[in-house]
Amino acid sequence: MATPAKRKAGTSDPGESSSSGSRSGRSRRGAGSAGTAGGGRAELQSPYVEGSIVRITMENFLTYDFCEVYPGPHLNMIVGANGTGKSSIVCAICLGLAGKPSFIGRADKVGLYVKRGHAKGVVEIELQKTPSNLIITREISVVNNQSTWCVNKKPSSLKMVEEQIAALNIQVGNLCQFLPQDKVGDFAKLSKTELLEATEKSIGPPDMYQFHCELKNFRQRERELENSCKEKTNILEKMKQRNERYKQDVERYYEHKRHLDLIEMLERKRPWVEYENIRQQYEEVKQSRDHQKEELRKLKAAQCPLTQQIQETEKQCRNLDTKIKEKTAEIKETSQKCKQKQDALDKKDKQIDEIKLALRMKRDEEMDRQKRIQNTRKMIEDWQNELKSTENCENLQPQIYSINNKLRLLEDEKSNIDGEMGDLRRERENLGREKKITDCIIQFNNMMNMKEEKLRGRFRDTYNALMWLRENKGQFKRNVCEPMMLEINMKDNKYAKYIENHISANDMRAFVFESQEDMEIFLKEVRDNQKLRVNAVCAPNESFAGRKPSRSIEELHRYGFFSYLRELFDAPQAVINYLCFQYGVHNVPVGTEKTRSMIERLRETKLRQIYTAEERYSVKVSTYTNQNISSNTHLRAAQFLTVTVDAEERRHLETQLMEINTRLQSLDFQLSTLSEKQKGLEHKDNELRQQKKELFERKNKRKQLESKISMKHESLRRMEQDAINLEEETQRTNVKIKEINVQKARLVTELMQLINVSSLLIDLVLQSTTVTSTKNRLASEHTTATTQLRTAEQRFKELEERRRTLLENSKERLRKASQVCNVTLDQRLPETFQNAFQALPSTLDEIDALLNEEKSKASCFSDLTASVVEEYTKRVAEINQVAEELEQKKNDLEKYRQDISQAKERWLNPLKQLVEQINEKFSHFFSAMQCAGEVDLHAENEEEYDKYGIRIRVKFRSNTQLHELTPHHQSGGERSVSTMLYLMALQELNRCPFRVVDEINQGMDPVNERRVFDVVVKTACKESTSQYFFITPKLLQNLTYAEKMTVLFVCNGPAMMEPSKWNLKAFCRRRRRLQQVN
Repeated sequence: MATPAKRKAGTSDPGESSSSGSRSGRSRRGAGSAGTAGGGRAELQSPYVEGSIVRITMENFLTYDFCEVYPGPHLNMIVGANGTGKSSIVCAICLGLAGKPSFIGRADKVGLYVKRGHAKGVVEIELQKTPSNLIITREISVVNNQSTWCVNKKPSSLKMVEEQIAALNIQVGNLCQFLPQDKVGDFAKLSKTELLEATEKSIGPPDMYQFHCELKNFRQRERELENSCKEKTNILEKMKQRNERYKQDVERYYEHKRHLDLIEMLERKRPWVEYENIRQQYEEVKQSRDHQKEELRKLKAAQCPLTQQIQETEKQCRNLDTKIKEKTAEIKETSQKCKQKQDALDKKDKQIDEIKLALRMKRDEEMDRQKRIQNTRKMIEDWQNELKSTENCENLQPQIYSINNKLRLLEDEKSNIDGEMGDLRRERENLGREKKITDCIIQFNNMMNMKEEKLRGRFRDTYNALMWLRENKGQFKRNVCEPMMLEINMKDNKYAKYIENHISANDMRAFVFESQEDMEIFLKEVRDNQKLRVNAVCAPNESFAGRKPSRSIEELHRYGFFSYLRELFDAPQAVINYLCFQYGVHNVPVGTEKTRSMIERLRETKLRQIYTAEERYSVKVSTYTNQNISSNTHLRAAQFLTVTVDAEERRHLETQLMEINTRLQSLDFQLSTLSEKQKGLEHKDNELRQQKKELFERKNKRKQLESKISMKHESLRRMEQDAINLEEETQRTNVKIKEINVQKARLVTELMQLINVSSLLIDLVLQSTTVTSTKNRLASEHTTATTQLRTAEQRFKELEERRRTLLENSKERLRKASQVCNVTLDQRLPETFQNAFQALPSTLDEIDALLNEEKSKASCFSDLTASVVEEYTKRVAEINQVAEELEQKKNDLEKYRQDISQAKERWLNPLKQLVEQINEKFSHFFSAMQCAGEVDLHAENEEEYDKYGIRIRVKFRSNTQLHELTPHHQSGGERSVSTMLYLMALQELNRCPFRVVDEINQGMDPVNERRVFDVVVKTACKESTSQYFFITPKLLQNLTYAEKMTVLFVCNGPAMMEPSKWNLKAFCRRRRRLQQVN
């Protein structure tokens, strides 16, 4: 039941806007009341479920002075005309149950819900609760925009109120439970994830949403752990890689140290080896000195007999020398004569050799002449044969004349072709200069690119759909226009602000289709398949572009108007047709500041929309008062249409460019043809010149052959005249040799006589030579013995000196070696050194070679210090620590995955059952309406729990497929039907105590509205269902009502009585009496 409600005039809902002429009156419009029809409350057992609303009291709240409403336990139909206060009850429920103003979608401050002219307003709601009802009171203050709360008439805090409401599972912020009028459209905008969460909160078990949140948190933590593990693994890998580099440095450090230790040990052993070498040298030198001393004694004893023999031999030599001197003069003269005879014999032998050589040269010369004569005769014969085969020169001259004539004709033809090609090239150059209009076309294209860049920057989905459309235009039967912001081209960009303020932003980026079927194909691809948020419109079949305005622009010139919107831009026919139909651009004039100054006089023109220089004026007729309500809006600056492209000029330039390109192609073809012809003439010219060259060569060849043959005949004659008689030359040579041999025999006889004379002198010389030889031998032996003696003495002295030097060096080396090893001269070398020295080379050369090698190796290890080892050890410890942390992270990750698996099982299985139940009822409701619909649990990735969602798919026509419920694809009425049936599918499963739906049937057609009403009545009036509030300004006739329904009528007007005087029973009795009288 509901008590009467009082309402005063002059107030309005904060969500409604008023302007001059709409609600200017201040007269009292009368009282308002809310009454009930049908339904009652049980006396013994309450039919209200826990948390249902038993009573709503409003005082100075929105349109009400005071009103008290008693809703029924099941379906509550709140009916009343627009503006009577139906939604005020919805606002009272929301704000009275700790809801925020933003949930309602009207005013953003709670103080604006207090009735105008009052400082405070009160909302009190009584909720069903065992054992006693819960009464929540909210007093709203306008001054500080604050609220005070009471629970069961006792002051309380907002937090305590929220806890009490949450305990009853009341969620006024959940669209599945509380759907205000201004939030009806938001339900279809809910994402699948948001719809799932709202459904879980509304009808799921108390722990279902909690499990879902835990799963999301677990998953988030799991991702964090996975990322942490990956990060730790990467860090560990990098540390290992970096430490591997350090490891190499450490190994190099230790290798360097081994080299240094070996160098140190080699340097310790080297003095000992040097000492041992010097000591051995000393022993060897000492032995050599003793041996040399014995040798010196033996040499001195052997030298005395040799001296006596030398003295005797010298005496014999002196006697022989005296005898030889006596014969010396005679020997000299005989020797001189022998020498002269021998020289004469040698000269004769040389003369014989020269005569024989001259004869050989004559023979060789004659043989060479014979060969040359033979070769020359062969060449003359070959040339004579070739001359016989050569044509006569007189036969070749006509052919040469013919070729010359052909060459002149070719030259003329080539000149003609060069002239033609020159003319064509000049024409092509002129066309190339004219082709600079391409720059203008590129400039136009750049302007279009600027518009497309703006589209991509502001509406990326629309840009992607545009790219797809350009690649797939063949899929559509009729023309498809690109987004209007690209197709509309302003004639003057200073007027762009009028078009952009007049056309909505959604339509500015909408694609325009000429066919509804093409639009369905496009939307199915880009919305359903590519998930792009794009807009599309279909131009009307009837032509609106050619319609004339209601008044000509000339008639409006006196008001400052200069054009209609239609005349300010160019666009394709389909776009203009749609804009004339949807926005009436052909009937909206544009004016100047003069128009703004004459705005009051414009009423007589009866124009509904006009534009001044900087403002837009709109005139509407009030539904209730039939008064004109005007509003003005400041124009926004243009954003999209500021780039202007002269389409006519661009088409003209493109046509001109096409003609130039066609002519250029023709010229290129002609040039190519002439070039090929020119190449053919060049080829023919080259062939003729080659023939001419060959004829000239044949003509000159005969003359050359005749000349060569004549020259060779002359050469042959000379060679035949130069013949040599070899027999005569041989005879002359033999005679000369015979004469020389006779002279040689005479000289030999004389020489033998001289040799016999000097034989006596030779005997004396031989004796002297023998004695001299003996003396020389003995002298040599004495000299050798003396030299050996002196050498032995010198050697002995050197060995003695070397012995003393080696002894001193040995002592010095021993001292240095002992000092290097830190031992005294009388101490024994430590065993550690002895063992180390045994592994090292034993000679100085080997030690020096190894020492140089080790020093070279050690020098390669630069910049290595002990800090490298310390750093490496430190990093190894860090790596071990990171490895332990990584292992701990992996254990934690495994534990989280186990927890996720358990939580998923607790959450997902009940959720699937719940969604299946919703789908069963939702599909049943749609089937009853001869439509199709289904609800399913959607998840792209089963492990991403924050991406799970409920997907609603519906089909209202038999020839279409199921489409996902979105804010764009379905019409407003279809979205309302889908929303209502989904909420009814939740009704029987609902854990919430009540549900509120405000004016959801406004966009439905009568058939769907009747079907939905039947579903609501059947579902909400069952025993097991919770309380339901259905707000509507109107109802269809002959609807089916149930006994458990409660109908609350909200009325207002000047004839309404005071709330305290209202009596429903008396009203019914009077109504029955009137019916009986009639």
